[in-house]
Amino acid sequence: MPELPEVETVARDLRPRIVGGTIVGARCSWARTLRSHTPEAFAEGVSGRQVEAVGRRAKQVVIELSGGVALTIHLKMTGQLFVVPADAPADPYVRLVLELADGREIRFRDIRKFGKVGLYGRDPVTGELTVETGGTAVFASLGPEPLDPEFTLREFRRRLRRRKGRLKPLLLDQAFVAGVGNIYADEALWTARLHPLRTVPTLRPPDERRLFTAVRSILAEAIERRGSSIDDYTAPDGDGSMQERLQVYQRTGEPCPRCARPVKRIVVGARSTHLCSWCQRLPATDRKGAAATLGGMTGGRRRSGRRWVEIAGDGALGLTPGEAERAARRARTERTRRAAATRRAAARASTTEETRAG
Repeated sequence: MPELPEVETVARDLRPRIVGGTIVGARCSWARTLRSHTPEAFAEGVSGRQVEAVGRRAKQVVIELSGGVALTIHLKMTGQLFVVPADAPADPYVRLVLELADGREIRFRDIRKFGKVGLYGRDPVTGELTVETGGTAVFASLGPEPLDPEFTLREFRRRLRRRKGRLKPLLLDQAFVAGVGNIYADEALWTARLHPLRTVPTLRPPDERRLFTAVRSILAEAIERRGSSIDDYTAPDGDGSMQERLQVYQRTGEPCPRCARPVKRIVVGARSTHLCSWCQRLPATDRKGAAATLGGMTGGRRRSGRRWVEIAGDGALGLTPGEAERAARRARTERTRRAAATRRAAARASTTEETRAG
């Protein structure tokens, strides 16, 4: 799922393209994409409104419209946004289209149909987006933005010291801090030399400072590099390059950039979690409670070269069960990456005519 850097990149790419434009209609081919209205009511609610601003809150794109309303777009796993001419080739995976007065369209493409788009008004008193006038704020459950200047080390410590759980689930908790997901939680914890299963009460002030600094620096670098195009994520102006700078995420078995020992993988809360068990030591007080999770750790030392019997395949001659499993996992990962790159290329094909026109 796109995280803060990816969603911020999408918002920045959209801004110069659509701010000032006027929406004249909407078409929805998958009603469940809309979280707040029926397709008919949604089209009526956005028609005639001008796009005034494009921003982000946590992992959602926020498009401010005239008349005190805004669109929220949650990309989820496979959501993508493109701005193309109305006569651009049709795409069967486009779930929602916003028609602009200048003949262009904002297309929301979503292969797996998990993405959500909402239309909300602002409370006249608080200015917050609400489900209905005087109702619940749309973003009420979200924590602070980690890159907000007001989110200081002092505030981070205050929020941290009210918690007792383990670090990885805490960083993924959007009520604690908004926008951090699986990729950048792993990267921040590795940078801060903190084990994902370490509990908050065991942290000392220097640990807290390193984690705070790591979260902010990793997110800032990822924004600069337009995010990580690992799976289906791409932005209107193209893919990101942060995946080339990731130190542990999806690097199981590869040497740790610090100590050269193999990167390990465990599953925490149904999420793949990547770490260096040497650089990110788990305190003795946390080991007993983490024993079950650590028992499923994978990722061994990689040899400098492959034996001829290590060609991946069912029943490959000479492979131990562990070696066969690792070879198969590497093959699956490579196939997944190739398939994702193909999907992103197909998605971007719908913008070819616009590029030529420019």
